[in-house]
Parts: sequence; C-alpha cells; structure tokens
Amino acid sequence: MASEWWRTAVIYQIYPRSFADANGDGMGDLAGVTSRLAELEVLGVDAIWLSPFFTSPQRDAGYDVADYCDVDPRFGSLADFDVMLRAAHARGIRVIIDLVPNHSSDRHVWFQAALAAGRGSAERARYLFRDGRGVAGELPPNDWQSVFGGPAWTRVVEADGEPGQWYLHLFDSSQPDFDWSNEQVRAEFRRVLRFWLDRGVDGFRVDVAHGLVKAEGLPDWTPPEAGGSMGGASHSTIGNSTVGDSTVGDSTVGDSTVGDSTVGVALEPGISDDAGDGAPYWAQEGVHEIYRDWRRLLEEYPGERILAAEAWVDPLSKVAAWVRPDEMHQAFNFAYLETPWDAGALRRVIDDSIAAFAAVGAPSTWVLSNHDVVRHATRLALTEENPQGHGVGPATPGIGDPAVGLRRARAATTLMLALPGSAYLYQGEELGLPEVIDLPDDAREDPTWFRTGGERYGRDGCRVPIPWEAGAPSYGFGTTDASWLPQPATWAHLARDRQHGDPDSTLTLYQNALRLRREHTLPDGHLEWSPGFPDEIIAFTNHDVTILANLSTSPIPLPTGELLLASGPVDHGELPPDTTVWLRTGSTQS
Repeated sequence: MASEWWRTAVIYQIYPRSFADANGDGMGDLAGVTSRLAELEVLGVDAIWLSPFFTSPQRDAGYDVADYCDVDPRFGSLADFDVMLRAAHARGIRVIIDLVPNHSSDRHVWFQAALAAGRGSAERARYLFRDGRGVAGELPPNDWQSVFGGPAWTRVVEADGEPGQWYLHLFDSSQPDFDWSNEQVRAEFRRVLRFWLDRGVDGFRVDVAHGLVKAEGLPDWTPPEAGGSMGGASHSTIGNSTVGDSTVGDSTVGDSTVGDSTVGVALEPGISDDAGDGAPYWAQEGVHEIYRDWRRLLEEYPGERILAAEAWVDPLSKVAAWVRPDEMHQAFNFAYLETPWDAGALRRVIDDSIAAFAAVGAPSTWVLSNHDVVRHATRLALTEENPQGHGVGPATPGIGDPAVGLRRARAATTLMLALPGSAYLYQGEELGLPEVIDLPDDAREDPTWFRTGGERYGRDGCRVPIPWEAGAPSYGFGTTDASWLPQPATWAHLARDRQHGDPDSTLTLYQNALRLRREHTLPDGHLEWSPGFPDEIIAFTNHDVTILANLSTSPIPLPTGELLLASGPVDHGELPPDTTVWLRTGSTQS
C-alpha cells in the first residue's frame, strides 16, 4: 500500500452486532466479520473500523468497557479477533478498533477496587472521586451536568454504610471518568495500546477525544440554554424525571432510572456553537500532550498505525488542533455530516474543512452516516427539524418521500467520494439502506426511547442487521431467523445478492465510485470551484474530472465531456435534480 495510506483511505465502519452473525444467535460477531471480508474487498474499501467488541455490560453499546484487552463473549474470543485480523490483512484491508479512554465501565476491576478501598486511596485516585459540598457532603462537588442528562456526579455508600464521596461521570453513572492526571491511568492506556498494536491492529478510533482532561479544581460551569451536545450539557431533567443522581454502594453502580427504564445510552451529541468554548471538561489543552505521547508510541511500530479523533469541537479550525503533525492523524468531520442538502451550505463546509485541516498538514475527512445518526438515505428527505439523537419513527413529522431520500443519498455519496481526503462509510449505506422507521415498540433497545417515555425514538433504526441474501434466513445476516432487531419485510430487494451485478443498483454505484476515485487519484487531488453555474449547482474540478451536483428543483444542461459516473439516470443531455455526475474534461490541474 502507498505511503501515508490514511490520507486517502476509504474506511468502512462495522457495527459488529449488526454486520454478520456466524453462530446464529441473532447477534453479529467477529467470526461473522471474517465471513464477509470478501464482499468488502470487492466493494473496494481500504480499511475497516470496528465499533467496540471489548468485554462490557453493554449499558452503552460497548462504550462502557470492563476489560480493554479482551473480547466480549457475545462477539467471540481473542482467537476470533486474530483470525479476522489476519484474514483482513490478507485481502489488503487494514483494521482500526475503537478505544474508549475517557471512562470505563463501573464493572472494571479498577472501579470495583476504588469502591472497596475508600476515601483517599490510590485506587480512588485513578478516577475523579471528590467529597461533596454542603454541611454533610450531601451536595455534588460542582454543578456539572451529564451529557446523558442529570448531574454528572453520583454519591457512593461507603463500607460503613454511610453516604460518602461522589464520583464524576460525564456520561452514564455506570461510566466513571478516569483521572488523566494520574500516571497509573496514562501507563495503563499505553499498555492497552501496545496490547492491540502487538496483535497487529492498524490504528484506533478514539472515543470522546476532546475529553479526558478536566480543568484544574473542577470549577462550576453553567452551559448555555442551547446545550445538550458534547459542548454543552443538557438540563438535569427529562420531563419530570431526574436522571443520573442515584446513590451507589456495595459495588453496584449506574442504576438511575427514568420511569422503570434503566438509563444507559446517551443521545449522540450534535455540534453546538459553544463546543469546547468554556466548558471545563471539554477541549482542555492537556489532552494534546496525551495524544503526542500516544503518537510517539505508535511510531515505534511499522506500517503507519493511526489515531482518529472523535472530537465534538466547533469550529473546524479548532478540530484541526487534534491532527497537528505530532498528534492524531485524522478527526471526524461532523460539521460535514450535519450539513443540510443545500448547495451554499455544502460549499462553505467543504471550503472550511479543506482549509482547516490543510493548515496543519492533515487531510480532511468526509462522512454521511454512522451508528448514531439517522441514515442519510432517510435523513436527506426529512422536511421537519430532527435534532441529533432523536431518531425517527411512525409519529415523526416530515419523514419525506423515501424515493427522494435515496436519490439524494446517492447524489450526496457521489459528491463526497469526489472530494480530496479520506472518506468513512457506514455498513449498509452501500445498499441504500434507509432508517428503519416502523420498529415495534417492544423491540426497541436504545435507552433513549425509554428515558424519554417514547418521545424520542433514538438510534435503533440505523442499527438493524443488514441484508446479504434475499432468500436466506435473516436475509443472510445469520444462519437462522434470529436478529436482535427485527429486519423489515421489504428489505429483500435491498439485499446484496440482489444488487450485485445490477448496473443501476446502489451497490454498483459505490463500487464504481470507489474504483474511479482510485483511478483518477481524486483523494490526493486539488479542488477548484467551477464558475458560471447557478447557485444551486455544486461544480468543481479535481484532477481531470469535473463534478456537478444539481441541488435545484429543475434540470440543467449537462456540459460536454465523457460521463464517468452518475448517481442516477441522465437523459437528453440534462442533469436532473438531486443527481451528481463525474465528467472527464481532459484538463489536468497543476
């Protein structure tokens, strides 16, 4: 593979429980990933990123890690991981895994030891335990609010049965935050990095990469009213139910509830205007020293191992701080993902992205879907406001026309894959999968649904196991009909085997786009906007290719040139609305 592969890579996200099930229990697993690598090779991706598969109580879909150096039995074993890794490398596919360093599960041996050891112990110093305020310590140490809602502090019951200290959890009460000023914590994560690097992984996607370090003294901070994102904590109540303020003890943590439902998974935060501005728990300068340390560690290994940041920071010029030459290699471009289907807005975010990352010598990344957002084949047709994390369901207003959603999704992907830099794909988008809207209420598993009394549908709709073979049990997801979330009866026509070889299918569009992207070296090209087009048309050149995306409501004349790729039918010399084309113009940029 070429040097600095990550600058131009297409990285395919696998949500393991919904990708492929090798043992027929209805839950995807690592052996299932191995069984489907051939299809990913044919698709043409450069790397896969696997969402967490570590040992975990699964209160936050595996982002609550109990053992960072083992595989949860739900997904297999370390031996299964090694087999998968070798098989991927044999096909030229690199493997990136998720790392969750801001917090552990409350079931982690360190936290259990901290509960048992008591106030002032070395065990508690690995986490952020503090005495409470008030006459008897009955008040939280400060006014911070959890991203999940409610106070960011939970009080423990000490060994003598009395209420004791409080511990910080920026997310669920079952996810205590590490104290990254503690050298034991830093040494432990160096050990974790080496454990997986020694096994041969090619890099890490770092969860909450803008967190970890908190301001000295943990000062009070009141976020703006528009909070609720990673940059501004949400209010302490949802309806009339207080979230996250349970008292814990006897080694039992994280049992706060809304109604009768256990709190677990957060609403995935969106980008807010204040992200990283002022909040004493986000984007502190000290995080950068941690990643410089990790970068030095990774550079001890051959093969260009990488770090990719999940940093919910705005504007993009601030995100770029995570990818300076001695820190991380990539940062997710959430600003691009959240941009509406609007030509002016897209031009601005493309310009801002390229400029911000280029200023520090890093490539921009591009992404349209992941395991926490409404799939873009549905999202781009929504006609009503749909805040990040709310999801969609039968009662959601403004769902829009599914045909319009798919047409725009194909056009948006065709546009994205022509941009210079690295791109991320989410499993199933290459099949044109929409969000599953009509999941039965009793099948939903995202605690967002329960926490809000059904007011928010959450993220189950983008996590439904994907279809491989139209006539097989569970559409080939597994060997039986079992599926941890029910698959729509209408998905047979979207199955991979139905789309394979069909020149008009979404799968073929993705395969052709990835092939042409490589052949015309678009990811390491240079974007130049093309003048003379209406405002609703996105037009630019990259190397010898002209890209046109029609975001208007009327067709426009198609310029002269060899048609390389079209996201939809192009007839009579016109470019229809919601359609993107690549044309070979014959010119070569310097």
